[in-house]
Amino acid sequence: MNNPKDRIQELVDLLNKYNYEYYTLDKPSVSDQEYDRLMQELMKLESMYPELILSNSPTSRVGGKVNDSFKKITHEIPLLSLSNVFTESDIITFDNRIRKENIIPKYVCELKIDGLSVSLRYKDGKLLYAATRGNGIIGEDITDNVKTIKTIPLTLTKPIDIEVRGEIYISKKTLLEINEQRRKDNLEPFKNARNLAAGSIRQLDSKIAAERHLDAFIYHLPNPMDYGINTHFEALNFMKELGFVTNPNNRLVDGIDGILSYIDEKTKLRETLPYDIDGVVIKLNNILDQMKLGSTVKYPKWATAYKFPPEEVITKLKYIIFTVGRTGQVTPNAILEPVNVMGSTISKTTLHNEDYCKEKDIRVGDYVVIIKAGDVIPRVESVKKERRIEDLPEFKMCSNCPICNTPLIKKDSNYYCPNLKCDARHIEGLIHFSSREAMNITGLGERIVEDLYNLGYVKTIVDFYHLDKYKNDLMLLEGYGEKSIQNLLDEIEKSKQNSLEKLIFALGIRHVGAKTATILARKYLDLDNLINSSEEELSDIPDIGEEISKSVYNYFQDDHNLEIINKLKELGVNTKYLGKSIDNPNIKDKSFVITGTLNIKRDDLKDKIITNGGKVIDSVSKKTDYVILGENPGSKYDKAIKLGIKILNEKEIFEMLNE
Repeated sequence: MNNPKDRIQELVDLLNKYNYEYYTLDKPSVSDQEYDRLMQELMKLESMYPELILSNSPTSRVGGKVNDSFKKITHEIPLLSLSNVFTESDIITFDNRIRKENIIPKYVCELKIDGLSVSLRYKDGKLLYAATRGNGIIGEDITDNVKTIKTIPLTLTKPIDIEVRGEIYISKKTLLEINEQRRKDNLEPFKNARNLAAGSIRQLDSKIAAERHLDAFIYHLPNPMDYGINTHFEALNFMKELGFVTNPNNRLVDGIDGILSYIDEKTKLRETLPYDIDGVVIKLNNILDQMKLGSTVKYPKWATAYKFPPEEVITKLKYIIFTVGRTGQVTPNAILEPVNVMGSTISKTTLHNEDYCKEKDIRVGDYVVIIKAGDVIPRVESVKKERRIEDLPEFKMCSNCPICNTPLIKKDSNYYCPNLKCDARHIEGLIHFSSREAMNITGLGERIVEDLYNLGYVKTIVDFYHLDKYKNDLMLLEGYGEKSIQNLLDEIEKSKQNSLEKLIFALGIRHVGAKTATILARKYLDLDNLINSSEEELSDIPDIGEEISKSVYNYFQDDHNLEIINKLKELGVNTKYLGKSIDNPNIKDKSFVITGTLNIKRDDLKDKIITNGGKVIDSVSKKTDYVILGENPGSKYDKAIKLGIKILNEKEIFEMLNE
């Protein structure tokens, strides 16, 4: 047998070399089986000769050492935080402040990994200790746990003394695997990867840390000029040469345009990354310029972090109002202290109905969590009951119409105003008729419709097409110029040429949305055919259930509704389907879910899919054929990945549409 001391040294050197090739260079030179065989040999030798175990042995990555507590470590150079910016304007201000110092900046943009900071100190190329940020001056010694992270080298490629800083994180895949096991063990799953990483690195038993499969990226060299390095980008490459894993998305850019382009690109890729990011870090590249700018007590002046808009935020519910829709349905709405959610300022959101408010125990004065459902619609997701500091009154549904004071009636989970002459119902119906998805009359916003109703010029949808009679009267009103009125009248005239599906949706038939209207238009081609259809015939149409067919049939049995339709015909409003019916084999009978922001309007894409024989549905399930992915996708994307559903980008869906 070879000298065990020499063989242990040989195995440690070999395995650390293979770790470097695998984790840093992404170019393994041996198979997993060969690596495992050598590791088993080393573990056997170390068990036989524990006095020969080396401090940089890769076997330390399996953990097992238990600490009573964490020692304190003082950072020789303070480990500062970063200031935050949230908008393009903030970034421009940051850039202007640097340019005022007569600096022509180049920046390095990096992904802001959502984990926890770590400082690593090496002596003669071997890991001496690892410490948390702590308060920036004093951190905690987490060396034993950091040794379990395979992406952090125990021995560098050069025998130098150095300190580097980075971020410890846990991948999305690892989080899913750990939570799946915890559910099987009837344990509470971890809420997010950052909390799991932070909790894992502070385990007193390093074996637990090893089981969590932590990862790390190194992003900062505190004293680069000591190594003859003059730029941050050079420092990143230098650290990579030493064996550290740096993020492959780091990029050197010129000025504001380069920063904004990087942010835009990485925002689109955010959900596809294997780890969580919560923003982009922007650093001045030149080290002398960094030194010229210096730091505050808390932040370096030469760097900042752009934070992505939050997906959920907490705000206060100031009060609840009740609104009346075109069908008479009365809906509670939350009036909130204004808050930014994913780039939009939200001050109001629907509370749906009485059941929704009671199930979530929503009360005026509560702090509530706001999210964007489907990345578009704001919603009260939950109540922060732990912040309820007083006995707030429980939610109570109104008993009378807030507009006409008629006693409400309850159907299923909703309350309705039964007064067909209620002003609110009429106004909402008129707003709906002129809306973009319906007759698309540009210039007829909610305020103008209300004005026209209150002035007595428009009481029914037919009256829109007689509005030219009041042109001179309207010009006498403040805010109504001759040009704007003529543009409005032109848009009203233009709406007469809309395809049938627009008119069906605009009529406001209960349970008939834009998608159902298109299905009916493609089926019947002419409004008269739809009017003369039977309830049984309607219910046989795919995606038209019993409730919808009954509602459509009853609508056209009402003489008042037929009278309105006949008047629209007399005025020249088109009642025929003008779209193309295409049996596209790529699309026909396939179901699509759209998530995120697209370059094309979402409604236009829906129309194209439906015209080609496909279906657009709201939620992802096993029956979904495709998910179309835009910018900033939400939970639908995560669910699609979990179910193995095919993901399409914008280019791919247009190829399927043959456009």
